[in-house]
Amino acid sequence: MKNRKDLVPGIKFINNSEISVVLWAPNASNVELVLESGKSFDLQKQARGYHTLITDELKPGDLYKFRLDGKKELPDPASRSQPQGVHGYSEIVKLELPTQAQPGIPLADYIIYELHTGTFTPCGDFNGVVTKLKYLKELGVNAIEIMPVAQFPGERNWGYDGVFPYAAQSSYGGPQGLADLVDACHKEGLAVILDVVYNHVGPEGNYFNEFGPYFTDKYHTPWGNAINFDDAGSDEVRKYIIENVLMWFSDFKIDALRLDAVHAIKDFGPKHILHEIRERVDGLMAETGNKHYLIIEFDLNDNRFINPLIQNGFGMDAQWIDEFHHALRVTAGGDKTGYYAEFEGIKHLAKAYQDAYVYDGVYSEGRQKTFGTKADNPGEQFVVFTQNHDHVGNRMLGERTSNLFSVNMQKLMAAAIMVSPYLPMVFMGEEYGEQNPFLYFVSHTDKELIKAVRDGRRNEFKAFHAEGEAPDPQSPETFERSKLNWDSLEEADHQQMLGYYKQLIALRKSTPALKSNNRKQLEVSCDEQKQMLQLHRWQDEQHVYCFMNFSKAEQTFEPPSEGKIIFSSSSAGQQPKIIKPESIIIYAKDHV
Repeated sequence: MKNRKDLVPGIKFINNSEISVVLWAPNASNVELVLESGKSFDLQKQARGYHTLITDELKPGDLYKFRLDGKKELPDPASRSQPQGVHGYSEIVKLELPTQAQPGIPLADYIIYELHTGTFTPCGDFNGVVTKLKYLKELGVNAIEIMPVAQFPGERNWGYDGVFPYAAQSSYGGPQGLADLVDACHKEGLAVILDVVYNHVGPEGNYFNEFGPYFTDKYHTPWGNAINFDDAGSDEVRKYIIENVLMWFSDFKIDALRLDAVHAIKDFGPKHILHEIRERVDGLMAETGNKHYLIIEFDLNDNRFINPLIQNGFGMDAQWIDEFHHALRVTAGGDKTGYYAEFEGIKHLAKAYQDAYVYDGVYSEGRQKTFGTKADNPGEQFVVFTQNHDHVGNRMLGERTSNLFSVNMQKLMAAAIMVSPYLPMVFMGEEYGEQNPFLYFVSHTDKELIKAVRDGRRNEFKAFHAEGEAPDPQSPETFERSKLNWDSLEEADHQQMLGYYKQLIALRKSTPALKSNNRKQLEVSCDEQKQMLQLHRWQDEQHVYCFMNFSKAEQTFEPPSEGKIIFSSSSAGQQPKIIKPESIIIYAKDHV
């Protein structure tokens, strides 16, 4: 393995009998692979700090660690499986790879459902998700987005404390459980988006510094020193991350990745890590013929990140757009504290429909500077939502929209994202008005870390409304309270809301003017006094007019001549030119 391109981190099967072992550990002069049984194997030192081994004496199921310079024994930083948790032995695994072909759904057609594996079903694992796939198919969504599954401490975590990026969480079912879930999704015609974290590594079980300069003190992030993408030793750190991206796509047939908070990635080298990831994924797609997408969480309002490489962008396919959510929540009557303070309600919601970014080169009082840039990117490059794990779980009590807004307003908010020219996303349980909260939870073992998390959680709400004590993130009860209550679907109110979402999603799919993501075929206006917004969209000869009343009173409006009502969120009788409070009416006509 003298060729650097063959030095893929971790353990891989060369053939039925031989296994290659690759570890980047420039801090170590000598490395041994040590089995739990005590047997050891010497690795051969290579250039650039690599240590390698090819052997036919290892087999699937073997548990191992690396011994550095005859002293510390540590799990493999590129472990594919951690059945004993983040401090235990790594496991050699040979996956039964997914066999179903990817559904090949174009990104422009994605209707996304975000879920957390541990709280989505009572059993809280990948197999539990499998049992709900037919339900999701009937709902009408065609892509599930799974919150991070990289191995984290214990069995309760959002997933953003992962410390083994290559290993799927053992309590969820491990790598084979994830592969089986992807296969089952593809069988149902559902795409799979996996949330991955390349801006930081969790604190507990983080042994990276023992092996090499995976981090740099040149930059600091909310989680400490930044991952080393441009300092000494960064070539191999970049390779570690890129190979992880390629593993999810090539081994697991994941359809898309959602990259967490890429604005916190610090890379000032000549080629940004996202640019290089794009190039390598393009190469993989050319080789396999499969399509994969890269979606980012990003709050800098800089479309360079989603512009194609040929336009000197980083080539990301799409981004989450929090500003649409913020403007929608304030328009709906939500509080204006914290990051909502800068949003002016319906005026900014209209701007979000038109321009995607609300702050697109205008002055931001909160930031005390001009912020953002204009974005003429197509609508399929933006993901919108009424809520997601962050905007629910980052509230002290984890309240969902169903806890904060009336039923009628929930329906209007849901419609607001479904009629947008952007990709709509539903957060688990939203579709039937789930009442249980989605709280912040962890299951660390270090007492000082547990205290730090508890204290940090309390301090987080200084800019918010919160009263009383935040639920204890370490408590199993906090986790259990966050699980979906599927039994509530036996109640008429929840059945009605589910039926409404099904109807709404079907409308988007079947109405050409709404299914289109063409931002240029759109007109929007608003009346701040009436709290009314009118959205006009068209595709070919079909024109659709959406009238949204965010006020608590009936309002008058002028419907289009010859237009026919194709959807109304209000169950009350419709009067001509009058729209009910907190409701939407949609008209369509085939010519103008």
